[in-house]
Amino acid sequence: MLPVVHGLEDEFADRMKFVYLDMDDSNTASLLKAVNFTYRPHFTLLDEDGLIIEQWSGIVKYESFRDAFDEFLDS
Repeated sequence: MLPVVHGLEDEFADRMKFVYLDMDDSNTASLLKAVNFTYRPHFTLLDEDGLIIEQWSGIVKYESFRDAFDEFLDS
């Protein structure tokens, strides 16, 4: 998934912020709980107020992310 995520970050970095949480870091436990983290990989799209727009778990195609990002950014 890293090539997909890094490709998305390259494409959208000027319009979105990408944040990576370490599930083994106790400092991120509250954030992982807030986004209903269950297993890796887990991805969450948040709006500027921190509200969950969409979530994905498991292997996700580049196009699924890109479509969701485009839709969110165009709204």
